[in-house]
Amino acid sequence: MSDSAQKTKWRPDIVLVDGRSGSGKTDLARSIVQQKPELQLVRMDDIYPGWHGLEAASRHVHDFVITASVRRWQRWDWADGRPAEWHVLDQSRPILVEGCGALSRANRALAAYAVWVELDEETRRARVQERDGDAWADHWVEWAAQEAAFIDSENPQSLADIVINGRETF
Repeated sequence: MSDSAQKTKWRPDIVLVDGRSGSGKTDLARSIVQQKPELQLVRMDDIYPGWHGLEAASRHVHDFVITASVRRWQRWDWADGRPAEWHVLDQSRPILVEGCGALSRANRALAAYAVWVELDEETRRARVQERDGDAWADHWVEWAAQEAAFIDSENPQSLADIVINGRETF
């Protein structure tokens, strides 16, 4: 058991869904929550503190959603470029955290289950273009670099209980 898991109680009520942008993790998470409505969905897209915030959001999830005695998360106001309101989670209900950066070693050590969604870059990029249009195009390279750094550092695919092909229909 890792040092962080020894210091903090393992959480049988935490599920992590991770993957690169456009891989299908959001659709998978929505499908899981539809089938298991008792799950509270925490979307890292609502937490990332701007376009350079992947690592910070991963730490935020660890510190406030997974290990805190009162689990909560702070929304990032993308329009104003600043932190916004806090959201307190129902302490009695399980949580599904979805987003790139969810499946770090520290988070995995404390979670019940972890999923990695895999998909080739060409398909991911086409999905993102269709979903977000040109707004995302300006940030693709910098975001992909953060994803690559996270993957190199944490190796989330190896931490997953299951790796899912993002081409699947959820």
